[in-house]
Amino acid sequence: MKIAIYEVEQWEHTACLRLLPEHELICSPEPLDTPPVPAAADADVLSTFIRSRLDADMLERFPKLQLVATRSTGYDHIDLEYCAAHGITVSNVPDYGDSTVAEHVFALILALARHLVDAAERTRRGRFSQSGLRGFELRDKTLGVIGTGRIGRRVIEIAHGFGMTIVATDLHPDHTVAERLGFRYAPLHETLAAADILTLHTPATPQTVHLISDREFGLMKAGAVLINTARGRIVDVAALIRALSSGKLKAAGLDVLPEESVVGEEAEIFRGRTLGPLELRTLVAEHVLFGFPNVLITPHNAYNTDEAVHRIIDTTLQNIEAFAQGTPRNTVQT
Repeated sequence: MKIAIYEVEQWEHTACLRLLPEHELICSPEPLDTPPVPAAADADVLSTFIRSRLDADMLERFPKLQLVATRSTGYDHIDLEYCAAHGITVSNVPDYGDSTVAEHVFALILALARHLVDAAERTRRGRFSQSGLRGFELRDKTLGVIGTGRIGRRVIEIAHGFGMTIVATDLHPDHTVAERLGFRYAPLHETLAAADILTLHTPATPQTVHLISDREFGLMKAGAVLINTARGRIVDVAALIRALSSGKLKAAGLDVLPEESVVGEEAEIFRGRTLGPLELRTLVAEHVLFGFPNVLITPHNAYNTDEAVHRIIDTTLQNIEAFAQGTPRNTVQT
């Protein structure tokens, strides 16, 4: 098979070489967001990370494509309808980052709770003052968890170590797990009302777009904190700005944004990528968020540890080999 792998760092390229000599390998450090080079156009397998654009217009440029092996858990960057209609299998990496992402959740929480960024910056500048740095404890606070999959459950385990009370919402509650981990399930409105800190761990689907918007912020406690390490489109950014501006929210920690690919490289707007009015409005709102001192934004980095990235590449290569042998694994329903 011919395998085209995009968004590859040098160490990943070296790891991917073990696919040789059974397969032909093409590697690129760039995301797949422009027409592929001719050598890759007849690839049987595509492997990308989340910055690549795998919509129908892109996928149809690969007429021999049989497998998309995304090096991520989420797959909302892939046109699943196109893949289903054209018999293309999609595989993902379902469980590489449980602890990695969950630990980043608490990195954000602690940084906000104790004003760590401001404290470190002012001392670096020689200002040894505690003014404005009074924080809050996590002990006896209520953590609201939206989504109790692998990451959400690991977050719950860590929260117990801080002495927190946990209430969670999930479309498919697992009461056996709730009893084992010591938390309770509640409807969304109850979780919102109870949470001192709300953390999101639900996938991006049509049903979860703007799951947290004006109505939901209105149901939350005054002075609550929002954490999002899931997907940017789960939160209505304009509504988030309103909640922060009014003082309804004390703070927010975000590792994801709806238009993060454009925020990261705004010149893309002038390279042929067309943004609709809603996308442009969201992009402006994201820039407004950058100016809030009580908002901490990291660049979709929650997954990024040595351990996790090695699990990602190992699982992806196993997915490709399994498909080549006629036994696909970690497949996504298309």
